[in-house]
Amino acid sequence: MKIGMNLLLWAGHVRAEHIPVLEALKRKGFDGVEVPIFDTSDTAHYRWLGGVLDGLGLQRTAVAIIPGPAESPLSPDPSVRQAAVDHLLSVTNCAAELGAELLAGPWFQPLGVFSGEPPSEAELDRCAAVFRRVLPQLAAAGIDTALEPLNRFEAHLLNTCEQSLAFAERIGGSGIGLLYDTFHANIEEQDPLSALEAVHRAGRLAHVHISENDRGTPGRGHLPLRETVSLLRTLGYDGWLTIEAFGRGLPELAAATRVWRDFFESPEEVYSEGFDLIQTTWESTR
Repeated sequence: MKIGMNLLLWAGHVRAEHIPVLEALKRKGFDGVEVPIFDTSDTAHYRWLGGVLDGLGLQRTAVAIIPGPAESPLSPDPSVRQAAVDHLLSVTNCAAELGAELLAGPWFQPLGVFSGEPPSEAELDRCAAVFRRVLPQLAAAGIDTALEPLNRFEAHLLNTCEQSLAFAERIGGSGIGLLYDTFHANIEEQDPLSALEAVHRAGRLAHVHISENDRGTPGRGHLPLRETVSLLRTLGYDGWLTIEAFGRGLPELAAATRVWRDFFESPEEVYSEGFDLIQTTWESTR
């Protein structure tokens, strides 16, 4: 098991000014960080950041999104779906320069863009076809995948683990790895721990986000985070447990994720208490 920290708590684009944050995370004991790849215009930037992380001894995963409707994999317009392919291939290039071992996130549709209807077969087929063009490039770069179902207020295509497992099968071949996020599961799953076990049993569990019910400090809300960590150890999970929390520091992200107030005193509270919760629970589970 490796403990990570999603850097979206501080930035949507990690720069030199964030090196003290990276150093603090290393001192705390984190194995690595999750780097947002939202700006794909400069691959050299991610090569530089990868060098910084190598120097600090921090491993890394990456997280990406679909920027907007003009790049939606769900669109009936072939040129828009081509833009989705182009965007995800640019993300792949940046992730490779970064040295990321895994690409996580909800890169199946733009956030907060809805049809007003449940996901259609046509939307699922179009998205799967886009992924069939992108996944071989990720595999060739040595980057694992972890697609993240979101709650119904942020997306409509994939909300539950069951839907996501079916979508992975729709893609065909080796399909895609899935991300289990405790925040989204709390909203969408009738039995979150059973849903987690089902994803693991299907061989699709590639990544886990530890996120509290209010997006704040892990352990201060009502989610069964300790039970989740214990179950993962019992199941033999050996991947990342990455803390994800959002504040008001990034206005666009705060708006997209409906974060209208601060949920913690400081980022240090989030990562320190979150790290301790994961580590102590993991070590106490036998």
